[in-house]
Amino acid sequence: MSTAKKEYKRVTVKSLVDMKKHGEKISMLTAYDYSMAKIVDSANVDVILVGDSASNVMAGHETTLPITLDQMIYHAASVIRAIERALVVVDLPFGSYQSDSKEALRSAIRIMKESGGHAVKLEGGEEIKESVKKILKAGIPVMGHLGLTPQSIYKFGTYTVRAKEEEEAEKLIEDAKLLERLGCFAIVLEKIPAALTKKVSESISIPTIGIGGGKHADGQVLVIHDLLGMTHEFNPRFLRRYMNLYEEMGNAISQYVTDVKSQDFPNDEEQY
Repeated sequence: MSTAKKEYKRVTVKSLVDMKKHGEKISMLTAYDYSMAKIVDSANVDVILVGDSASNVMAGHETTLPITLDQMIYHAASVIRAIERALVVVDLPFGSYQSDSKEALRSAIRIMKESGGHAVKLEGGEEIKESVKKILKAGIPVMGHLGLTPQSIYKFGTYTVRAKEEEEAEKLIEDAKLLERLGCFAIVLEKIPAALTKKVSESISIPTIGIGGGKHADGQVLVIHDLLGMTHEFNPRFLRRYMNLYEEMGNAISQYVTDVKSQDFPNDEEQY
């Protein structure tokens, strides 16, 4: 049963566990630069994810795979300079943690030292447990990520819903329990059946954050460019667009071009 909402001046990993315990849903959005992070943080979003989705929405790549550790640190440092309240979680990019737990620790330490981020996020379960253990042992908070894991897209071959079959669903549940036992403070569940999200969320004491996982997750995350309608080709069922900035920004820029061409801008009041 939920209780009165508590005000958090600064959100921490402990805050998120408390939110789950008291039935308060967790809000999470991506941000990749200072100006956007300032707006997101001032709107009282609980968690800002500096996601490797920057590879798609900021750099125009087809997948999240090309973004580098240096680039993730750059984006994370830009976000950190803007925030006053939110917990900032930074994705470890593809290739920086999967094959070598020592490399994983070095990557996580670089993110924490060079960007000032508060936590890191890794994709996977059993297969990355040594990396998770080593990072946690160093005192760095870790958020897990199960279900559709975009860094493994070439293994899956498609962005379709994951864990619809019993075997994969059972593995996901076991992976979630493993990540909790290791010490992760939360887990993102991406594009899995809502019934499975409910089962996972009830099976562990740490929060689940859904993206395409339905209403039973302990929180929700979206890519800010998708929420604001800055992207327009991407139309999954789980996405709710709160604005259509693609059209509005296009119209504003077109009007600017018209005003410049017609010599309407700048006018007498807009010059020195």
